[in-house]
Amino acid sequence: MSRSLRHGAFAATAIAFSIAALSACAAGDNAQTLEVRPDNAATSVGFIKIQNVNVITQPVRETKGPAVVAATLFNNGTKAETLDAITLAGTSASVRLHAAKGSGPVVVPAGGRVVLGGQGNAAAVIENGSEDIQNGNVQNLVFKLSKSGDITLGASVVPSGSHFKGFGPSSLPELPKTTPSSSSSASPSGSGAASGAPADSSDAPSDPASSSDTTTPTDAASGSMPPSN
Repeated sequence: MSRSLRHGAFAATAIAFSIAALSACAAGDNAQTLEVRPDNAATSVGFIKIQNVNVITQPVRETKGPAVVAATLFNNGTKAETLDAITLAGTSASVRLHAAKGSGPVVVPAGGRVVLGGQGNAAAVIENGSEDIQNGNVQNLVFKLSKSGDITLGASVVPSGSHFKGFGPSSLPELPKTTPSSSSSASPSGSGAASGAPADSSDAPSDPASSSDTTTPTDAASGSMPPSN
């Protein structure tokens, strides 16, 4: 084999080893790309894994209303569990749990998952959320499960906009009714209608009254009075 062919073979072998080494680093179980974690809170206790946890408030900070807890609960066990409650540590806020269908408990099926938040999913509504939590803070949540017990983790408090649109509170508070403006706008129109009504009514009765005075009474009177001598 010539010297040029030997150099080419060595170069090809070196490139092959380099590619193999890079592939091993990128595709292994402990690859650095697999160690990237999202910003959303996540934890795992026993067979239960909780991911993508956030507390989502109203889209506008000045708006008062409920907030919600958004999360995904995985059950890697062989028995179903129920999510009995969620509490917000350090606050008096109460969280109402709603199943995706019906009025039963929120169940985390064996080998499955349950999603909190979003259309068609289960819901965890913080009734007085705007009073007890603030956007930008990290709120400690306690998930109480029937078999795994209490699982605590901190979740970011974010408004329901941008990436969280569609997962925030669905029942926005009603805007206050503009009673003064409606009454003030109604009163002039009412007075105008009232001033116009008498004018029409005065005109309308005048014709029947004049006709009844000029025709009916005179005919009746002339018919009832005896002829003059």
